[in-house]
Amino acid sequence: MSKQKKYPIDKIVYPVQKFIQHEKAGGITLGISVIIAIFWANSAWAEQYFHFFEHKIGFLFDGKPYFEYSIHHWINDGLMSIFFFVVGLELKREFIGGELSNPRKALLPIGAAIGGMLVPALIYLSLNQTGEAHSGWGIPMATDIAFALGVLFLLGKKIPISLKVFLTALAIVDDLGAVLVIALFYTSEISLPSLSIGLGFTGILYIANRLGVRSIIFYAIIGILGVWTAFLLSGVHATIASVIVAFMIPADVRLKESVYLTKIQNYLNRFKSIDPNDKIPTLNNDQLHILDEIKTDTNKAIPPLQQLEHAMHPFVTFLIIPIFALANAGVSIDIDIEKLFSTNIALGVGLGLLVGKVVGVVGFTLLFVKLKIAPFPEGMNVRNLFGLGLLASIGFTMSLFITSLAFNNQENIIQAKIGIFTASIIGGLLGYWILSGNNNK
Repeated sequence: MSKQKKYPIDKIVYPVQKFIQHEKAGGITLGISVIIAIFWANSAWAEQYFHFFEHKIGFLFDGKPYFEYSIHHWINDGLMSIFFFVVGLELKREFIGGELSNPRKALLPIGAAIGGMLVPALIYLSLNQTGEAHSGWGIPMATDIAFALGVLFLLGKKIPISLKVFLTALAIVDDLGAVLVIALFYTSEISLPSLSIGLGFTGILYIANRLGVRSIIFYAIIGILGVWTAFLLSGVHATIASVIVAFMIPADVRLKESVYLTKIQNYLNRFKSIDPNDKIPTLNNDQLHILDEIKTDTNKAIPPLQQLEHAMHPFVTFLIIPIFALANAGVSIDIDIEKLFSTNIALGVGLGLLVGKVVGVVGFTLLFVKLKIAPFPEGMNVRNLFGLGLLASIGFTMSLFITSLAFNNQENIIQAKIGIFTASIIGGLLGYWILSGNNNK
């Protein structure tokens, strides 16, 4: 059998594709983006960095501006809506057929995630009981799934696969918790007419799903122009609309696996029966027709939910999240120590993540095991559970996002960012050190 033909462009494309497919690539890309943002914010171009994201973009109709928001706002409400859409797709898949679909298996990571959200919030609130600082309690509740899993995958085969599954399930439940916190507590004044319109469009998507509509374009048009726009105008954070729309995407197949295998085998037999002509680069009409049928049936055998998730994941991981990090991670390290600790925000966020996450994840997990609600996954022990708790304290993306919702005062935002960065770096390094020394003991 002849090998696949190679082209000069493959020498460029193949290494990029190989990197993108690697498990830790997302964490590496995010880390590079954070470093660039911090360097930029502390360079000779710092003023241009901060000023750039304040430029406004909108639409002009009949001399009146509409949807006129800063670049920073468009990134946090627009691009991050796509991130939350993919989060919603992952959540739905996990609940339908993933680690969270089995109640017995799901109980332990769900308990760990709940503990990892409650304890950090309580620590933060105990240090920031009044004033504007009080509203930052949601910041240390979040775990950055890309960074945490990136560190875990750096360890390779030193740790059992059950730990990776446990941390993934924990982080996904954590994402769901963050979405609910944003929806319930970080929402501005609500416009009921706009919200009603958004919910009306959501109803259309639900009915379409039940009727068997599988056109991704249909869901995109109704989801963006209907649900997302209405939620944006309603005061409920627009990212919540993305999660709702994601849950409306069909997750079933039109062609069962056994039927698909039979049909594909028939197509291949028909394709083989046609005399091949390798001397010319084009196919004949019969070959084209068979390949079109294979493509059509393949699409029927893949749920639209997974089609979208698979297609959008690289776009979110390697474009949207890095852009978000560039826009939000920049903080000047030329900080007045007195101003940094003029409130307990940095301390609350830092201790909430570094101490609260570990105590919550480890404590609730051990409690569930002790009460025999759920058993330890195979290969897990107290030491590597402690290491996972430290990795859960990495809170970059979601913590930075909630910071942008919690505070308007730039000084408070900087204090929160310092707390996030400090706890995330320490937690990531300590977690890696503990897990790397574990060696399956």
